[in-house]
Amino acid sequence: MPKMKTHSATKKRFKMTATGKVKRQKAYRRHLMASKTQKRKRQLRKAGYINSVDAKHFVVLLPYKS
Repeated sequence: MPKMKTHSATKKRFKMTATGKVKRQKAYRRHLMASKTQKRKRQLRKAGYINSVDAKHFVVLLPYKS
């Protein structure tokens, strides 16, 4: 049986935590930052997590991480 391939884009954008959650970066932090409030920019620094329903798809995309 051949090895399964890891999805490269997913590998670069997401990390698996020790408890099995999928961690991601929040969107809207690349440009046009002057118009956003300091509070909003501060909250965007924190990591986000994928919903548990969507996390089931990551088993296919990241077969050796989950």
